[in-house]
Amino acid sequence: MTPLHTTSVRRRRLGVAAAAAGLLATLLTAGPAAATPDPGDAPAERKVSSEQAAAAEALTKSGGIPAVDEVVHSDNIRHLANVPKDALPGTNSDLAFQGRYAFAGNYDGFRIFDIRNPRDPKTVAQVLCPGSQNDISVSGDLLFLSTDSSRSDDSCASTSRPATEKSSWEGIKVFDISDKRNPRYVAAVETACGSHTHTLVPERRNVYVYVSSYSPNAMFPDCQPPHDGISVVKVPRNAPEKAAVVGFPVLFPGEGPDGGGNPGGPTNPGVSKTTGCHDITVLPSRDLAAGACMGDGILFDIRDPERPKVIDQVQDNVNFAFWHSATFNQDARKVVFTDELGGGGGATCNPETGPNRGADGIYDIVGKGDKRKLVFRGYYKIDRHQAPTENCVAHNGSLIPVKGRDIMVQAWYQGGVSVWEFTDSTRPREIAYFERGPLSTDTAATGGSWSAYYYNGHIYSNDITKGLDVLKLDDRRTDPAKRVRMHELNVQTQPDYFDRSGD
Repeated sequence: MTPLHTTSVRRRRLGVAAAAAGLLATLLTAGPAAATPDPGDAPAERKVSSEQAAAAEALTKSGGIPAVDEVVHSDNIRHLANVPKDALPGTNSDLAFQGRYAFAGNYDGFRIFDIRNPRDPKTVAQVLCPGSQNDISVSGDLLFLSTDSSRSDDSCASTSRPATEKSSWEGIKVFDISDKRNPRYVAAVETACGSHTHTLVPERRNVYVYVSSYSPNAMFPDCQPPHDGISVVKVPRNAPEKAAVVGFPVLFPGEGPDGGGNPGGPTNPGVSKTTGCHDITVLPSRDLAAGACMGDGILFDIRDPERPKVIDQVQDNVNFAFWHSATFNQDARKVVFTDELGGGGGATCNPETGPNRGADGIYDIVGKGDKRKLVFRGYYKIDRHQAPTENCVAHNGSLIPVKGRDIMVQAWYQGGVSVWEFTDSTRPREIAYFERGPLSTDTAATGGSWSAYYYNGHIYSNDITKGLDVLKLDDRRTDPAKRVRMHELNVQTQPDYFDRSGD
C-alpha cells in the first residue's frame, strides 16, 4: 500500500464507533431481489468456504477492514444522510438529477427524492414498475427507464416471461414527470435484446435514446445474433407517445454470425465476447461518445445522432474482462473505462486479483478528427482491500468539475465510494473515500454502492441494499466544484460543466 492508504487503513480502525451507532441504526439489511444482472454475476447470496469466512472474520477483528455494516471514511468526507429503501425492496441501481430532485432506479421501479436539503432528503414518489435494471435518466418533463428482463407485456403490472417467447417484451419506458408527485406512464418502445442501459442525446424538439443491450441467442426471437449494435430511439418531447426506433447502427461490422467485435474465449480467455454495448457516455458539446462494449472500448462521432460513426476501437485482452462504462475528462482528451470483472458479484478487491484487473483503464485521446486514437496510459483501482465476502469492482462514477484537474467520484460496490485524481493519466491516486464494512463475514451477499455521482456540491450514492447516501466532500482540490451548479444531470449524457455553470 502507498503511505496515503496506510493512513486510510488506520483511520478505518479508529474513531468510527460513534458513526456506526448513530448512522447505521436505521439502515435496512434486506438483500436484493432476484433479477438478471450482467453475465457472470454470482448469485445474490451464497455461502463462502470456511477458510474465506475465517479470513473475513479475522480481518474485521484485526481492524484490517471495517466490521460488518460499520461506516468509515477519510477525514475530508462527511456522511450527511442515509435514506433506507422503503416500498421498493429490489436492487437499487442508477441515479439522475433535475433541479432539487434526485431520481433513483430500482429493479422494482423508481423513487423520486426532494434533495433541497441534502441533510434530509424527502421521498416525493415511489413508482412500482418491475423490470431489471431500471437504468434511469431524465430530460425536461420526461423520465426514461430501461427494462432488460423479459416481461409479459410493457405495463408496470407485467410478470416475468421467457425470452424464447415472441410475445415477451423488453425495452424503454417513458414517463411524464411534470408532476413529480404523480409520474405518468406515457410510452414504451420495444428494442432488440431489451435495454440494459440507455443514454440520452437531447435536442430541443426530440430526445434521442441510445439503447445498449447484448447477449443475443438464436433461441430468442427478439434478440438474434450477432446483434453488435445499438438501438436508436427518437422521442418527440411534445408527443412522447410517438417514440419509435429509428435505426440500429452496427458498431462492430464483420462477416459471419459473430460480427466484428472481440471474439472472447477461447481466442481471448477470460474476456467477454462482444455482442453489443453495456454502456455509452456521450459528450454532446464535442459531438463525441465513448462506448464500453463488453470486450471492446470505442470512440465514436455523434454529429448525426441517428448515424453514429466509430472513430477508434481498442481492446485489453490481458486485464479487462468486461468493458462496463466510460467517462470523459472535461476537455475530451481522456476517457476512463471501467472493467466489471466478475459481473459485479465477485470479490475482486484483494491481493490475489491484483491492482490491474477489475480496475479503471485510463486512455488519452490523441490526434484530431477521424484520426483520433485511444492510447492506454494507466490503471486505477482502490487498494483498500476488501473481505472475501464483499463484491467489489469498478462501477459507475462521474467527474467532479474542477478546472485544470481531472477528478472523479466512483462507486465500487462494497468497496464503497472513491474520489480519485487522474490529472496525470499515468499516476492516478485516491484522495477521499467512504465505505461500509461487509454485509456478512460468512455469506457473499451482493451489495454496496451502485452509482456515486457529484451533483451541486454533494456526492449521492445509491447503495444496492442500504439506500441513498449523501456525502459532503471538503478538500481544497475539489472545493472549486462547489461553485458549479447544474439544472439537470444524467451522468451518461456528460455536460460541459463550465459552459453550463449557473443553469
